[in-house]
Amino acid sequence: KLSHVDRVVLEIVETEQAYVKDLKSIVEDYLGCIIDSGNLPLKPEEVSSLFCNIEDIYEFNSDLLEDLEQCGNATAIAECFVERSEEFDIYTLYCMNYPNSVSVLRDCMRIESLATFFRERQAMLSHSLPLETYLLKPVQRILKYHLLLQEKIRNYLKNNTVCDFVFTCCCVFLLVCFHVDVSPQLRSSILMLLEVQNLLLSWKGPDLCAFGELVLEGVFRVQRVKKERALFLFDKMLLITKKRGEQYVYKTHIFCCNLLLSENVKDPLSFKLSDLTIPKQQHSIQTKNQEEKRLWIHYLKRLIVENHPASIPQKAKQVLLENSSQCKKLKMFCCKSPV
Repeated sequence: KLSHVDRVVLEIVETEQAYVKDLKSIVEDYLGCIIDSGNLPLKPEEVSSLFCNIEDIYEFNSDLLEDLEQCGNATAIAECFVERSEEFDIYTLYCMNYPNSVSVLRDCMRIESLATFFRERQAMLSHSLPLETYLLKPVQRILKYHLLLQEKIRNYLKNNTVCDFVFTCCCVFLLVCFHVDVSPQLRSSILMLLEVQNLLLSWKGPDLCAFGELVLEGVFRVQRVKKERALFLFDKMLLITKKRGEQYVYKTHIFCCNLLLSENVKDPLSFKLSDLTIPKQQHSIQTKNQEEKRLWIHYLKRLIVENHPASIPQKAKQVLLENSSQCKKLKMFCCKSPV
């Protein structure tokens, strides 16, 4: 039977293998294809902003993976990370550039020929996730090391199951991970997302990172439901779960593009949510106070508008955001509108 430390070591190696495979796809299947095509409306500086130093990261992590695969125990893994700790500075440039990368990609998706190119590449590669999700992976990975090593340290402090050398190595490398320059907001969002992913049971969908950043989370009473529900609102999806100890059991989800919202209910602290595709299945959410209700209503309205399939003029967006009752009307209009 594997010990807790052995399981963490195995997870580090197995997830590193999957990560390097993803890096290879970004470099060869996207960047390489763009360079080879030569006829896409992309300037060299835009390509540089989009992919930054991803080739260097791919080369570095490929070498790191070879070293990790030769390590037979926790001590060797810890020593490997510390020996190569300075090389992880390569992630600082990528993480600093990441907001520019997202901005360039979203601009590209507004140009029909480029949007078609990226969609066709995704379909050809049979990727369930778009390029934007892949470009986030290096930022997630450097923070994932952080979580895995934290877990080792927690276990050491609790059970003293690894030697002092491994504990010291983990602490040293944890400091390296922490000082890679990721914006505090992005760092907090990704760490929370990774933690939710690790604690989520019965979820059969893709990685939660596919649904954008975690915008809000909270625990609420829900009408006609005995136990409270933990809600996680992402850029593209609302995830509804039930808490079980320290973990979350998946109950249902609603994509923001299908989200119906009604705040005009009898209880002044409640609002109703439903799925456009299953309108009869309503969730009556009871907040703790008016401030919490206002916060959730604000972000729910914003994400309903942002994920609406039709183009909405800016002035119309403002009106919709100022009057949440219009969000439901917007969705009903969407149902009747011709494609």
